[in-house]
Amino acid sequence: MTATQRPRVLQMGKMPLPALDADLAQEFDTTVLSAQADPQQFLAAHGSEFAYLVTSASMGASASVIQALPALRGISSFGVGFDALDQQAILATSARVGYTPGVLDDCVADMAFALLLDSARHLAAADRFVRAGLWPSERFGVYTRASGKRLGILGMGRIGRQVARRASGFDMEVAYHNRRPVSDSPHRYMASLQELAEWCDFLVITAAGGDDTRHLVDAQVLQALGPQGFLINVARGSVVDEAALLDALQHQRIAGAGLDVFEDEPRPLPGLLLQDNVVLAPHIASGTQETRRAMADLVLANLRSLIADGQPLQEVPWSLAAAQARVA
Repeated sequence: MTATQRPRVLQMGKMPLPALDADLAQEFDTTVLSAQADPQQFLAAHGSEFAYLVTSASMGASASVIQALPALRGISSFGVGFDALDQQAILATSARVGYTPGVLDDCVADMAFALLLDSARHLAAADRFVRAGLWPSERFGVYTRASGKRLGILGMGRIGRQVARRASGFDMEVAYHNRRPVSDSPHRYMASLQELAEWCDFLVITAAGGDDTRHLVDAQVLQALGPQGFLINVARGSVVDEAALLDALQHQRIAGAGLDVFEDEPRPLPGLLLQDNVVLAPHIASGTQETRRAMADLVLANLRSLIADGQPLQEVPWSLAAAQARVA
């Protein structure tokens, strides 16, 4: 099969797994938008030539990009977040949107517990303490146990369930807050996030991003979490009011935090870098070889399905709802 016979695919930029770039280039006639000298001019001249777009949760697709692709039929996105995809612009087309849920749940839940344990026991700080040669002359601090404590989960979806499952190994009592109770969850449901924050010792965020959850964790929620409480975020930075979090950390209104995501990645608020009571990671919760490969395989499978059948194997909820409404 020649390059001209292969489906043309526009790729927003380099993918999080380099092997996926190679896979896409081998199977499809791909053009990387970010590699163009003037991406905007390229879209104006050639946007109508592409029916398929590949992107990631971090790169997303802006309204201007979507509007420059009048023949767009499908998007395959690497990741479970879709708040960087312009929903309104996409819904104005008939394009279907695939993403990669399910395959990263375990690794993200693992990361939540890694941040939880580090926040409670100050492991990263202990490492710095030993490397700085302070052990012979100083005593390291005494901090907080995790086992037997109360764990609150904001967002009892796939990842939230895996976090709860891991909590059982630490003999933790689990409760959660969602828009509505999960019918088959054995854990206690709390109707308000404020109530959950007041109850728990560790509040783990696994909720989706987007306008509906923006700054859901605000100054009032952090005040409710209290000076013995910890905040762990492996979801989306937008769910937390980062300025309010920094203020709470600076004034010890909460005990600490573990963050894998931030409002303006890759630029956390500078003040966070100065706080010893927060553990920072560069959005790596899904960053294992096994999970990234599984995500890449699903990106490819979604793209193949879009081309062959007009729909992805795993579809973003609002994209699926719009498609079902069109049929109805």
